[in-house]
Amino acid sequence: MRQATIFYKGKEAGILKQHDNGSFSFRYLDSWLADPENPSISLTLPRSQPEYHSEYLFPFFYNMLPEGANKQIVCQANRLDTDDYFGILMNTARYDTVGAITVKKIKESK
Repeated sequence: MRQATIFYKGKEAGILKQHDNGSFSFRYLDSWLADPENPSISLTLPRSQPEYHSEYLFPFFYNMLPEGANKQIVCQANRLDTDDYFGILMNTARYDTVGAITVKKIKESK
């Protein structure tokens, strides 16, 4: 399983996981849900429920991925498979994204 913390304007909002079977889940942090001033990170991931599940990377996160030549460069530079959407997301959405969301990998504990 791989995990990443999802930040909204620099504040921790939730956890995105890729499970060993390839499916995904996104969970808002309890602290995020406790403050009514905190918005949903996406219209497709409303605060109305704390956890979401999908067989594929959620479209909201998929749309943050580079395309075309940029995707090829990212994959070559980071030795990623072009179909490793979660890996690409973790490598490209760490610092500078279009919008308020950034993604930081959670290191695996051994």
